[in-house]
Amino acid sequence: MMSDRKTSNPLSDLAFSSLDLLPSVQEGLSQAGFTYCTPIQALTLPPGLQGKDVAGQAQTGTGKTAAFLLVIFQRLLKNAPETPGKNPRTLVLAPTRELAIQIHKDAMLLGGKTGLRFGLAYGGVDYEKQRKTLEDGVDILIGTPGRIIDYFKQHVFNLRSIEVMVLDEADRMFDLGFIKDIRYVLRRLPPLDQRQCLMFSATLSQRVLELAYEHMNEPDLLRVETEKITPDNVHQSVYYPANEEKLPLLAGLLRQFGGGRIMVFTNTRHMTDLVERTLNANGFHAAAISGRVPQKKRQSLLRRFHDGEIPILVATDVAARGLHIPDVTHVINFDLPQDAPDYVHRIGRTARLGATGEAISFACEHYAFHLPEIEAFIGYSIPVIRAAPEHMPVLEKALPAPRRPGRGGGKRHSSRSRSRRGR
Repeated sequence: MMSDRKTSNPLSDLAFSSLDLLPSVQEGLSQAGFTYCTPIQALTLPPGLQGKDVAGQAQTGTGKTAAFLLVIFQRLLKNAPETPGKNPRTLVLAPTRELAIQIHKDAMLLGGKTGLRFGLAYGGVDYEKQRKTLEDGVDILIGTPGRIIDYFKQHVFNLRSIEVMVLDEADRMFDLGFIKDIRYVLRRLPPLDQRQCLMFSATLSQRVLELAYEHMNEPDLLRVETEKITPDNVHQSVYYPANEEKLPLLAGLLRQFGGGRIMVFTNTRHMTDLVERTLNANGFHAAAISGRVPQKKRQSLLRRFHDGEIPILVATDVAARGLHIPDVTHVINFDLPQDAPDYVHRIGRTARLGATGEAISFACEHYAFHLPEIEAFIGYSIPVIRAAPEHMPVLEKALPAPRRPGRGGGKRHSSRSRSRRGR
C-alpha cells in the first residue's frame, strides 16, 4: 500500500494516549514529554503496531526513531517469554556510529520502564565490553553492520529469535557501501511471515524500494511530504567569497550572531582542522569532529556541544545525519556539499520539530559549481547576500596543527585498521 501525507505542521492531531500502548510504554512517553505524534509517527504507528511491515519516508528530525521504538516495545512486551533468552529479539541497524548511539540513548529514555535489555555494538571502542553485554543477553540490539556481523560470525549471538528488524537511514546504507552487509544480515533472519521489518529513510529511492520488496512482507509505503524538500522555517542564504575570504567571512558572521549553537560543515578533514584552529586562535570556542577524531573523543565533543559547553562545532558529513542536537540556531556550509541531498541533511541539523533556524552557504571558487545542482534538487534559488568588507575582519593565524602519532617514522596503520566507519 502506498500512502502520502503532505504537512508543514510539526505535530499531528493523533495523541499517543489513543494508541492503546502498554502502561510501561506510555510511562516512557510521559517522562519524555511526548503527547502528540509527529506526522511520520501518526502515519506509521497504526500499521506498525498491528504488526505490518512499514517502509517510511520523512524529512530528518521528524521523529522516525520514536516511531520504530514504540512498535518494538509493544511487540516484545506482548510476546514476552517466561524467561529472558540470550539472543536478541530485535535488531536495529544504523549506518553510522553516531546514529547507533543516538538510537540507543532514545531507547533508554523511552523504554526505561519496560524492563527490556538494550545492547549497543559499533566500531572504534569497547570491543570486549560490548561483547560481554551481548553474551549476557539482550532483547534489543542496536548497532552498525560491520560490528554486528563481526560478533555474529563469532557466534556471540544468533539471529533465529529476531521478531522485529529495523533499517534506519536506509538510503545512507547504500551511500556508505553497506548494502552487501545488509543483505547478509537479512538473509539470516527468520522467514518473512515470522518477523516484522521496519525501514525508514529520508528518500524511498528505487534502490531502497527494491530492498524493501525483496526482504519485507508486502510493506506499507508511507511518505510524509512537504511542499518543499527543505522546511520553510530554515532561512537560507548564500555568499560568493573568494577562497581566501572564507575564514574572515566566517569569523565576521559568527561575531554578528553574538551567540547561539552553531554547526560549521566542511568537505575535508584537513579543512575541518584548519577552521577549528583558526576560530580558536581568534577568540571563538570551537571544536572539530571528523573521521580522524577517535570515537571516544568524538562522543565527548558531541555531548559537550549538546549540553552547550561548546558553542561552535566544525564537522565533516560524519555529523550531518541522525544526530538529535537541540536548539542548533545556525548551520554554515563553509564548503558547499558535493552531493545535493547532503545539503538538505546538513541544514536539517537546525529548525528541528518546528523550530526556526538559519542556514548560510559559501559558494567559493572550489565548490560554487555544485550550487546549481543543489538549487535544482530543492526546487528554488537560494537568496544571495553580498559580503561587505567590514564583515571580513583581519584574523590571527591559526596555531600549527599538532603532530599525529604515526608520522615521522612512527608506527604506520595497517589497511585493516582503516576499515570503513561502521566497523
